[in-house]
Amino acid sequence: RLLQAFRVDVIREDGDSLEFDMVGIDAAIANAFRRILLAEVPTMAVEKVFVYNNTSIVQDEILAHRLGLIPIRADPRLFEYRNQGDQEGTEIDTLQFQLKIKCRRNPQAAKESSDPDELYFNHKVYSKHMTWVPLGNQTDLFPDADFRPVHDDILIALLRPGQEIDVLMHCVKGIGKDHAKFSPVATASYRLLPDITLLKPVEDEAAETLQKCFSPGVIEIQNIKGKKVARVANARLDTFSREVFRHEGLKNLVRLARVRNHYIFSVESTGILPPDVLVSEAIKILMGKCQRFLNELDSVPME
Repeated sequence: RLLQAFRVDVIREDGDSLEFDMVGIDAAIANAFRRILLAEVPTMAVEKVFVYNNTSIVQDEILAHRLGLIPIRADPRLFEYRNQGDQEGTEIDTLQFQLKIKCRRNPQAAKESSDPDELYFNHKVYSKHMTWVPLGNQTDLFPDADFRPVHDDILIALLRPGQEIDVLMHCVKGIGKDHAKFSPVATASYRLLPDITLLKPVEDEAAETLQKCFSPGVIEIQNIKGKKVARVANARLDTFSREVFRHEGLKNLVRLARVRNHYIFSVESTGILPPDVLVSEAIKILMGKCQRFLNELDSVPME
C-alpha cells in the first residue's frame, strides 16, 4: 500500500538548487537519501599537490588544503577510482591541473597610488588561473571537455612583487565519507510538511494577530460578510516558530502538527553536477546497496 502511495513531486529547480517532495516513504529511507547525497555520491577533487615553488606567505600545506576544497567541474562518472597503492595517476583515474603565477609591479602605476590592483599585476591568485594539463590520451578521450574549477573567482592566495606559486595538482575520484572535499552538495536536508489546523473561527483583530505569528503567506485573511476571517493558505511556508503559543487567546485555537510521511527535500549542489543528477545518482547507489544486501541474504545458507 505504501508503494502505491509513494510519489515524488519536483517543486522548484533553480540552477544549483532543487526542492522536491517525497511522499509515502519511511523516515529511514528519507534519511538514507540525505546521507548518500552528503557522503557517498562521488566527485573529483584535488588530492595531491606537487609544489615546485611557493614563495607566497601561504604555507605549502595550507595552500594544498585550499586547493583541495575548490570544486572541480568534471563528471566523476567518466573516471575510475585510483588504486590505493598507485603513486602515478593515469588518464582514466586522474585529472591534472597546473597553477603557475608570479606577481610583479605595474610600471605604469601612478606614484601616489596605494591600490594593490593598480600597483601590481597578478597579486590575487584565483581559481581561474588553474589550467587543465591533459594526461596521456585525455585530449582524444575527452575532445569536448572543459575541465576547470566550477567558479573562476575563488581567491586562493595574495602575492606581492617577486612572490610566485608554481604547483601541479592531481584530482582523483572520491566520496564525502573519506573527505568532505569530495561532497557534491553544499546542503542536503529534509523537513516534514507542516500541518496547521484552526480549531475554531478566528476573526477580526485575532485574525490579524494570528497572521503575524506565522511566516508570510501561511495565513491569509478573507473578508466574509464584513468580518475579517483567518484561513490557512499555505502551511508549507511555515517555519514552526511556535510564536502563536505566546498568545493566551490564540494558543487553544490552533493545532500544529507535521505530516509524518511527507518529506520536503532541499538539495543545493556545489556546481559539479546538477542537483537532479545528484538525486538520481543517490537513488542508484541506494538501489545498489539494497541489491548487495539481497545477494548476501541469498548466499547465506538457511538452516
